[in-house]
Amino acid sequence: MRILIIGGTRFVGRHMAEAALKRGHELTLFHRGKTNPGLFPEAEHLHGDRDGYLDALRSRSWDVVIDTSGYVPRVVRQSVEMLQGSSLYIFISSISVYRDLDTKENEDENGALQTLEDATIEEITAQTYGALKALCEKVVQRVMPGQALVIRPGFVVGPEDHTFRFTYWPVRVSHGGDMLVPPEFAMQFIDGRDLAEWTIDMAEKKQNGVFNATGYPVSLKKILETSQEITNSNIQFIPVNEEFLQENEVSLPLWFPSSWVGVNCVNIDRAVNAGLKFRPLADTLQDTLMWAKTLQGENLLVAGLTPEREIELLQKWQERIEG
Repeated sequence: MRILIIGGTRFVGRHMAEAALKRGHELTLFHRGKTNPGLFPEAEHLHGDRDGYLDALRSRSWDVVIDTSGYVPRVVRQSVEMLQGSSLYIFISSISVYRDLDTKENEDENGALQTLEDATIEEITAQTYGALKALCEKVVQRVMPGQALVIRPGFVVGPEDHTFRFTYWPVRVSHGGDMLVPPEFAMQFIDGRDLAEWTIDMAEKKQNGVFNATGYPVSLKKILETSQEITNSNIQFIPVNEEFLQENEVSLPLWFPSSWVGVNCVNIDRAVNAGLKFRPLADTLQDTLMWAKTLQGENLLVAGLTPEREIELLQKWQERIEG
């Protein structure tokens, strides 16, 4: 099968390229040539920019297009219109498209989507990201009705995740000592490699439709304890309450206030029934740590607390419980 990936040299796209090549598909990557340009010499590389510089794609056709980097409807329209001769256009969206994600549990694919009052907005912010993704979905579905597959991942984690949000937890555990942890909560996430394998499965089936694609909720306690087992760390977990975190304006990766009831419990039945599978948590944590050790000069705790800030907060917490 001839597959075109828009992107394909960083994180999610990189995992999808690896999965496609492993299965023997004929792969083309369209990218700017700036990120990891030496990756995948066995694939065809076409250089350009998806915003107005798509000439390398002109008069070409592929069986399946996988769009891993679409954020602005106007820009997505350019690629999907040029590539509408393909049998299937797969758009990687996000569960952030849901309007009621912070208040509604078990949101399925029919949930209400975010909107923008001003449809000309293209600036990507925390406030506009979900609505822009929802508009991108509509563009793909309108240009290629019946030939569009929209995948809405939750948090994507594992090796190559340079946001370091999930990475923070096992790396911090590996350092040992007293560790500040928030009240118990569950996270929904998916290993980028599991997402990639399933996406290629769906491409091979020429499956259309809309699917939430994330994992089952996993407790922070399980993540921390599994990380401790893997690293054999002498960590001491110090739980604090939500009130303390909010009073001190503490933000921790993948943690949300308890009022955000839906953000880590979207419904994934449709994707699971379509074959989505998950590797063991220990494998994701182990591989993430191994990848993190290969990085030079990166602040692996950047998504969480600095050591100095953590010590300060632990002292405040100790004073509070003693006072």
